[in-house]
Amino acid sequence: MTETPNGILLIDKPARVTSHDVVALVKRALGGVKVGHAGTLDPFATGLLIVLVGRATKAQRRLMELPKRYETVARLGARSSTGDTEGEIVRTGRLPPDPPRLPTGEVSQRPPRHSAVKIAGERAYKRARRGEQFEMPERVVTVYRFEQLWREREEPREHAGVPPAQPAGGELPLERAGYAIECSAGTYVRSLIADLGDAYCLELRRTAIGPFDVGDAVPPPRRGEEWVDVPLISLDQALKALPK
Repeated sequence: MTETPNGILLIDKPARVTSHDVVALVKRALGGVKVGHAGTLDPFATGLLIVLVGRATKAQRRLMELPKRYETVARLGARSSTGDTEGEIVRTGRLPPDPPRLPTGEVSQRPPRHSAVKIAGERAYKRARRGEQFEMPERVVTVYRFEQLWREREEPREHAGVPPAQPAGGELPLERAGYAIECSAGTYVRSLIADLGDAYCLELRRTAIGPFDVGDAVPPPRRGEEWVDVPLISLDQALKALPK
């Protein structure tokens, strides 16, 4: 591009890539212009990340406040220390009821200890990795939709890597379930799933942020790639799509 780009990019973030990594790739592809994002996705999560380019970084707060939509696959009958596949996992065999109680409206929740929330000026996940003991502050979020889409029993061969909590005479049951969630900014889906009982997220995908849909997103640029036809949405166009 010959002129300094300004606007937003809708990026479909792949798994095992951080939001910071995506920002760095976009910044290199655009020649070092100012770049940010409007809402972190965990490394294991996939889906929509709004990347802000140039003057659009000044609209970060407004875009971060938009509601989010997610689809998640949860494993039931086991716990994870982080609420996802990256933690210490223990199989318990205790299954939430079917259908489970899925809270909507204002919900009080505690973010996971392995999250980016700052505690005394430091990211909680850094303290957790050092084995420190601390309590996460409660927050009130709004859940507009929390729906179980499907549920099924896992076959024993799928249980590899999920140790039982205690020796058992028979196979401790595990199930999987899919959920659709619409919620306010600041909601931790991992906490919503963990609060079902013995459950944690196997997969997490953000499908929408406000009026922006992952179906309109593009993959992040490859390392060393220079974008020529940048799929940039102007800041004026993006702001016009927002609720008044």
